[in-house]
Amino acid sequence: MTGAPAEPRPEVVVDARGRLCPLPVIDLARRIGEAPVGGLVALLADDPAARYDVPAWCEMRGHGFAGETVNRRLARLPGPPGADPAAD
Repeated sequence: MTGAPAEPRPEVVVDARGRLCPLPVIDLARRIGEAPVGGLVALLADDPAARYDVPAWCEMRGHGFAGETVNRRLARLPGPPGADPAAD
């Protein structure tokens, strides 16, 4: 079977749809610790500001921003020191 690879499954999903800035990032910050180190957290957010706020927050906190799809932003917790996040 060919086609696009399957999208990775997040360990935690944070549903912040219907919540306005800064609440989606606050919700993400409260829940990101539930994921294991190197884990993936999905934020469901329909606030237009989340498109900019989430990557900026990830950078500020040392988390990787794994990308986005419509209304969904993905954050990755950093792995152990020296780990290569591209190897995931």
